[in-house]
Amino acid sequence: MKLHHFIICALLAFASCKKAEEQRFDHAAGVYFDIYNGDKDSLVSTFAYEPTRARDTVMIPVRISGVRVDRDRTFNIRIEQDSSTAVPELHYQTLQNSYTIPANRGGMSIPVIIFNKDKAMEERAVSLIIKLTASEDFGIENPHLIRAKVVFSAKLEKPGWWDQWLTNYSRTKHELFILTTGQITLSTGTQGGLEAPKNLYFTGLLSSMLNNPFNWVNKNTAKGYILEEVVTGNTDNYYFYNTANPAKKTLLRKNPQSGRYYFIDENGKEVV
Repeated sequence: MKLHHFIICALLAFASCKKAEEQRFDHAAGVYFDIYNGDKDSLVSTFAYEPTRARDTVMIPVRISGVRVDRDRTFNIRIEQDSSTAVPELHYQTLQNSYTIPANRGGMSIPVIIFNKDKAMEERAVSLIIKLTASEDFGIENPHLIRAKVVFSAKLEKPGWWDQWLTNYSRTKHELFILTTGQITLSTGTQGGLEAPKNLYFTGLLSSMLNNPFNWVNKNTAKGYILEEVVTGNTDNYYFYNTANPAKKTLLRKNPQSGRYYFIDENGKEVV
């Protein structure tokens, strides 16, 4: 009797589990963005520390809710143009309207190609808002997980270490420091004192470049840096840029009083 009773209970439990499984999966699968961390729904990227980089790719993971199947399935997206400040082909490469999740896969990532060719991005960030929409293969089960925001800029902020090692902050001077030294930070406090020779070496590299930009460019032509003469007007000025990102140029202007050349910062002042 006890064995018979055990078998009946086991069959009932199996049937109950089977029914629960059917209730859970007997509907169209859904898709959602797998980027959420608390109330965070944004992916943030910056070109600030790679000013010569012309483009980058932000991957946005999309996951399915439901079972995997043995066939490709397609989901749809749309851009919220009214809420986005990023402009297609200026700030990002136009996205497809739909993407395909391969058979037996639980998701894929949307590649969002962003551009660093708008000088205004040195002043402010731009944003791109993407929403998932229903397709023949996928529904939208959770409306709170179907919105993704990509925020990106090329804006530099004055770092805390700057005043200990350098003067006259400007974003242009900060960018030139990164280009000439390959450094994005210098040590401060006690650690900065111990590493003073190294930090002074890096600041010396910047000073050398500012004092003789033509010599610096000649030594770094193989890295893509050039000075292009400004052909408009009788000015004897140049544009400094890297061939990897020709849209991002910095003016090198001759001071008529001293005869020296100075880079011109975002406020129209000479970088010293």
